[in-house]
Amino acid sequence: MDIVGISLKEQEAIFRVVAAILHLGNIDFAKGKEMDSSVPSDEKSKFHLKTRAELLMCDSVVLEDALCKRVMITPEEVIKRSLDPPSAAVSRDGLAKTIYSRLFDWLVDKINNSIGQDSKSKSLIGVLDIYGFESFEQNSFEQFCINYTNEKLQQHFNQHVFKMEQEEYKKEAIDWSFIEFVDNQDVLDLIEKKPDGIVALLDEACMFPKSTHETFLNKLYQTFKNHTRFVKPKLSPTDFAIAHYAGEVQYQSDHFLDKNKDYVVAEHQDLLSASKCSFVAGLFPQIPEESTKSSKFSSIGSRFKLQLQQLMETLNATEPHYIRCVKPNNLLKPAIFENANIIQHDMGVLEAIRISCAGYPTRRPFFEFINRFGLLAPDVLVGNYDEKVACKKILERKGLKGFQVGKTKVFLRAGQVAELDARRTEVLRNAAKSIQRCIRTHVARKQFVALREATIYVQSFCRGRLAGKVYEGLKRQTAAIKI
Repeated sequence: MDIVGISLKEQEAIFRVVAAILHLGNIDFAKGKEMDSSVPSDEKSKFHLKTRAELLMCDSVVLEDALCKRVMITPEEVIKRSLDPPSAAVSRDGLAKTIYSRLFDWLVDKINNSIGQDSKSKSLIGVLDIYGFESFEQNSFEQFCINYTNEKLQQHFNQHVFKMEQEEYKKEAIDWSFIEFVDNQDVLDLIEKKPDGIVALLDEACMFPKSTHETFLNKLYQTFKNHTRFVKPKLSPTDFAIAHYAGEVQYQSDHFLDKNKDYVVAEHQDLLSASKCSFVAGLFPQIPEESTKSSKFSSIGSRFKLQLQQLMETLNATEPHYIRCVKPNNLLKPAIFENANIIQHDMGVLEAIRISCAGYPTRRPFFEFINRFGLLAPDVLVGNYDEKVACKKILERKGLKGFQVGKTKVFLRAGQVAELDARRTEVLRNAAKSIQRCIRTHVARKQFVALREATIYVQSFCRGRLAGKVYEGLKRQTAAIKI
């Protein structure tokens, strides 16, 4: 917490909130003196209620009223209605979830700010790490949301690798026979389409007080009985299955409704916004009175769907690069490879390889191609030349086959750009050899001239000394004869 910039005062408040949530879970309710009313069941529950109020710095009497009573506002009057013990327990759990959620969101924002996120930045480099499709023995609402996310990301991968790849060929008028690939749009429609998608039907069931997971499941069976991606298990009357892109996953619907509900209760909001702890009050700022209802329904599924949509908008605004990880086995042990499992969960990798091998993985704009490979045929770049014709002549001169020249780009088969780079390297190497030969010649001649001048100087010196000795001998001989 110190590292991410959370002050000591904020740290103390965080631990207060966490402790308050734990104490809140220990409060039990029993029937009160009035009909259909509830009160803390024993002294232990009263202790936890009082401790929780002290931790959050709010009034314990107001806290008890917020848990055990509801205010209903009608045009004529304001009615305070008591809750029975089961309803009070639901209110208690709802309050705990709300506090935990607000604290979690605050921590996320704090961490994001501490690592230097700049909202005004025009450039973005992001890393999205996701495990993949989940299929366990028991799959509930959490796995449903995770697999929904994976379907969205899989479609993004499909669009980028498959659809956009083939649309590029069509736009550039490339002669190409389109390859069929598995599209998961029908799975996404099954999950998110309005008004008959699973998320929409789940929200609808949550808004009806008498709905149960059985009525929700029957609605799904009735709506999607002819859908190819929706499966009704024969031996599990409370389950349903979806044929996802990565395989079929069976979900247990028992807790879907409970996990999707997120009630913002006005009494809870008023209680915590009036807290004497500034941190707690900051988690629950005052909201405008837009509704006269005592509670406003908010769907976890719809909120998750909105956040996922915002994530996809961010991804679509960037240039993606993918790293595919293979899960070798389900035992989580090393050196074990389950072939069927790997192939089943390849997540479009095999199709991506198939399209890359059959298509043109390398495409270069004319100017970029000529700028790099123009030296392979410099004579075609003389004068006012046509870029498209020049690119074609360069490729033909080097004997390449199977390439295509589009409207604005050159499309090359796998391996052809490597071959061109090898030819380019050879031309550059020969040019380097010529330059090196001239440099070596210049250096060698310079050394030779210096050596020759030095040799002539030494030779002239030696000849002079020898001539001096001969002259001295002649003088001595002449003198001898004269004597």
